[in-house]
Amino acid sequence: MTKINAADAMLKVIESWGVKNIYGLPGGSFDSTMNAIYNRRETLNYVQVRHEEVGALAAVGEAKVTGKIGVTFGSAGPGAVHLLNGLYDAQYDHVPVLALVGQVPTAAMNTAFFQEMNENPMFADVSVYNRTAMTAQQLPAVVDEAIRQAYEHKGVAVITIPKDLGWQEIDDNYVSSASLYQAPIMPEPDLKRVDAALDILKAAKRPIMYVGQGARGASDDLIALSEKLHIPIVVTALAKGIVPDSYKANMGSAGRVSSKPGVETARSADAVLFLGSDFPFQPYFIAPDAKYIQVDIDSSKLGRRHHVDVAILADAKKTIQALLDRSEALPETPWYRAALANKQNWTDWIASFAEDDSTPLRVEPVFKAINDMATDDAIFQVDVGNVTINGMRYLLADQQQRFTTSGWYATMGYALPAAIGAKSEYPDRQVWSISGDGGFAMVMQDILTQVKYHLPIINVVLTNESLGFIEAEQDDTHQPHSGVDLIDADYGDAATALGAQGFEVHNLAELKQAFAAAKNATGPVVIDVKISDLRPIPVEQLVLDKKTQDPEAVDAFVEKYSAQSLIPLRQLLEDAQQQ
Repeated sequence: MTKINAADAMLKVIESWGVKNIYGLPGGSFDSTMNAIYNRRETLNYVQVRHEEVGALAAVGEAKVTGKIGVTFGSAGPGAVHLLNGLYDAQYDHVPVLALVGQVPTAAMNTAFFQEMNENPMFADVSVYNRTAMTAQQLPAVVDEAIRQAYEHKGVAVITIPKDLGWQEIDDNYVSSASLYQAPIMPEPDLKRVDAALDILKAAKRPIMYVGQGARGASDDLIALSEKLHIPIVVTALAKGIVPDSYKANMGSAGRVSSKPGVETARSADAVLFLGSDFPFQPYFIAPDAKYIQVDIDSSKLGRRHHVDVAILADAKKTIQALLDRSEALPETPWYRAALANKQNWTDWIASFAEDDSTPLRVEPVFKAINDMATDDAIFQVDVGNVTINGMRYLLADQQQRFTTSGWYATMGYALPAAIGAKSEYPDRQVWSISGDGGFAMVMQDILTQVKYHLPIINVVLTNESLGFIEAEQDDTHQPHSGVDLIDADYGDAATALGAQGFEVHNLAELKQAFAAAKNATGPVVIDVKISDLRPIPVEQLVLDKKTQDPEAVDAFVEKYSAQSLIPLRQLLEDAQQQ
């Protein structure tokens, strides 16, 4: 029988599941697996990061854009601890990730040895599968099981590997279960419940569809249902791009990371078809007495966020198709016309700032430059903070473009690592990381990773010298600004020093010059744009309607946010009713 080191056998199993990339930083406790990674260098691409958190987030960024498992590793002790932020992001956003964690040799375990720690409890909360390998012979099987569990539960699997086990020779006879794996068969909707849902939608005066990432792959069907029943669509942040942003009835999202039409449409709805999401902020944006239809493949989510009139335990796409098949076309309503007008008014308002040459720059010209340069299959990895708000509002995710962010866990420093993961998996696609200066500074050392592997990622940094998202929260609670001020730094110049192509942008002319140069770059680019610290218009706190709100407060809000041309939904609905 042919012999093989146990660590090599383990990596063969990982490769059998279609894994192409592995992200991490070596340490002494991981030597046996690093040796195997070297041995497998022709079939497994190792990406050396400069921080284990970056490696974990790169694996997450890859998993989010592929739907396949991402793989990361860290050594015992500090290397393992550094993985946690990325692993929690995977857990919260429900993507499969495998983490390989080093451990001291078995003979040194439980002796207070150098860097030894009991790692299993640390990973218990973040994982769906969490084991320490006990023998060399079981390493391939344990990893095989870990990957199965990560896929089954859409979460994190952790394998802790004592250093000496990976060096031991075992029989090279393990047969991976990867070829047997099949995507789960999604439940079919109960047609009686589908009909009950249609009754609610037909009777409603202000219905909406609220689309989560469980509806991925159903874009055409969602649009067809929207047009057949004349229902506007609201999307969650994680679902951005499932329905093209340019689609006339896509209102955007509701919440703080949202759009004006998304918030107003959601708050005004009297019936909601909620598809494949667990959006946590529904009590703030959906009326408590709104009729509610919830579709999910997980029955534990039914009724979690809102009372439910019709619960459908089924696949979102199959349910949408059933609704299409069993419905009759409904006429266009004033509600639908008002929603479209609201979307157009919002789009026009955004466009009015696209060539604004104020200094410091507004963000709209920056995102116009990104949209103009983006390819039809571009991948946008967007960081956390005000940049999330702006990315949700101003990036156009159409065609085959993908948008991801750290949606539920909301960890700063997400974008740059996630872009490394996306580019490693899709070397021929255009990849962007878009960050604020706060998030970028947390992980900017891994520009070195982009340089080392010649990854032509376009990194845009929006520098406003503030943790703006938190600054706004302090304003809302009438606190003094505390801990939110950031000193300026020239991140483009710093990136140049690290080997990338860097640009410093202070005005519209420099912005256009930088993007023109970046378009032809063959390596990583960092464009540091000095922007205004103006708070993104808080659409969850709109003060626009002089008929229902204090006129002086409206004037102050409009002046502060240059919102003179924004029209309240109430007025648009009245206008539509008169047509």
